[in-house]
Amino acid sequence: MLRTASGVLLSGAVLCTAVVLAQAPAKVPEDLRFEVASLKLADPTEQGGGIRPAPGGQRYVANNATIQMMIQVAYRLKDEQVVGGPAWMSNERYDMDAKAEKQSNADEMHVMLINMLKDRLGLKFHHEQKEMARYTISVAKGEPKLTEHAAANSGEPWIDIAQEKFLHMKLKATSSQMDYLAFRLSPFLDHPVVDLTNLKGAYDFTLEYTRDLPPEFPAGAKINGEDPDTSGPTLAEALKQQLGLELKAGKGPVEVIVIDHIEKPSGN
Repeated sequence: MLRTASGVLLSGAVLCTAVVLAQAPAKVPEDLRFEVASLKLADPTEQGGGIRPAPGGQRYVANNATIQMMIQVAYRLKDEQVVGGPAWMSNERYDMDAKAEKQSNADEMHVMLINMLKDRLGLKFHHEQKEMARYTISVAKGEPKLTEHAAANSGEPWIDIAQEKFLHMKLKATSSQMDYLAFRLSPFLDHPVVDLTNLKGAYDFTLEYTRDLPPEFPAGAKINGEDPDTSGPTLAEALKQQLGLELKAGKGPVEVIVIDHIEKPSGN
């Protein structure tokens, strides 16, 4: 059985984003920049946080987010895939409000985000492939059980993640590419998830599965006076049964970003 992360991670925070690629997505100019952008320290009493392009395609907003989160979001990486950098990069939190000159898609917004970090913070980094423990998703035997998103313009990918009840998870995807699904699954597992499906479309789907009991869950403990309901498929079983995808654990190359240089934001 595959071990899931012990915490329940719902939609929001670092999970709100688009594409992970080793460079700017194809057909997206690498010199795109926000028309205006503010980046300042968040209120230390603020709880929660998140980052994502706002509806409408012209604003990108972050609340109580670390610079590490912003890099992860822009490239769809798990925390351990951002290597190096000073401690403040992952423990100081910032609010960001940025506006594009014209309506832009999520890929374009992420290029603007990275360029803002380069311009404001002197961010320099390079990409490497590192051999490490990972999970992969691939197409199981037969055809994948996925429905292509119907809209002519697929728009920003999104996956709502909810815990229906303790341990029972439901993911509802709209216009999701497979690398985005891999990114959204990674926080639930102890290693990054890599997309090996070779599926290039954007899909709508629902995935329902039952998490493992957290390792720290006390033996014999009850939820609302009852034993935890562990019935239902595991994540791997649900992916195969409901989407026609196979989840495998192993070792292999995983993309990492190595931070070469970064400076604290000036607060404007």
